[in-house]
Amino acid sequence: MSDTNVYYDEDADPSALDDRTVAMIGYGNQGRSQALNLRDSGVEVVVGNRADDYRERAHEDGFDATSIEEAAARGDVICLLIPDEIAPALFDAEIEPGLAEDDTLYLSHGYNLTYDLLGQPDTVDVVMVAPRMGGWAVRTLYESGQGFPSVMAVEQDYTGEAKRTALAMAKAIGSTRAGVVEGTAEMETITDLLSEQALFPIWANAMLAKYQVEVAHGIPPEIVMTELYLSGEMAEIFEAMAAEGYLGQLPFHSTTSQYGQLSRMDAFDETPLVEWFEDQLAHIDDGGFAREWSAEQSLDRPGLKRLYDKYEQSDFFEAEQRTMDRLNIGAGADAEDE
Repeated sequence: MSDTNVYYDEDADPSALDDRTVAMIGYGNQGRSQALNLRDSGVEVVVGNRADDYRERAHEDGFDATSIEEAAARGDVICLLIPDEIAPALFDAEIEPGLAEDDTLYLSHGYNLTYDLLGQPDTVDVVMVAPRMGGWAVRTLYESGQGFPSVMAVEQDYTGEAKRTALAMAKAIGSTRAGVVEGTAEMETITDLLSEQALFPIWANAMLAKYQVEVAHGIPPEIVMTELYLSGEMAEIFEAMAAEGYLGQLPFHSTTSQYGQLSRMDAFDETPLVEWFEDQLAHIDDGGFAREWSAEQSLDRPGLKRLYDKYEQSDFFEAEQRTMDRLNIGAGADAEDE
């Protein structure tokens, strides 16, 4: 049995946020959802954002929305919920000057903590509560009363109260209803990046290979693409997997499918996949990817643009778009219906 700590509602003390103002820096999907959940839990929230549509939306939602610099200075718990790549420069220029001794710096992703990109002062607490889902679900699951799992970490405990604050924040956004798993920012970063850089590429290339083989054997691209994911069936399978577990959802398939999946999974040699994951993990762990991504950003992301161009012009994604058009799938179909 795992000795990992998991915390629930009864483990969190909401009074840790009494007389404290939470400054939500950033009002995108995650920032907006967490800000709304915090407010509905009785926490005082001020929103800091650039003077743009996001700040206007915060005003429309009834928040006191102001500049990032002012919000950071007013906040006792400063939530840095902005994109990883812009956070370090913005932190140095607009947030760090407003940090006071005993403040708490709160993040929902471990990237900048793992690679020491923020340079936070020693006189503040630094914590992470990272929901394991997108911002829209953080809000809808809070409203439904279900909650959602998160990874929690205390990276710097200057006051001796950092964990208490982190748990209070986790409860206020609705996560302790489901369970908050204690770990580190590095653990969260590795699992997140390894999914993006190792698991998703395997999945994507498996689909490309399946498409290539089936089309070569005379199966129309429209049939291939709908079977892969455009019908939505695959999304339903993953939703059932999240609710029932992998083996638990198998009975929703035919017995032919159950046998086919399990027998071929048993016969599959995962050794090359393990080696692939190990290689990608090493590149994440030694900071190689962080350096690569920083260099890519400094050059205005030429590699990312090249990759988009490459795959947009591939047979697979051209077939995807044709299938979506012919079967009235996606936003284009909605606009057409109107």
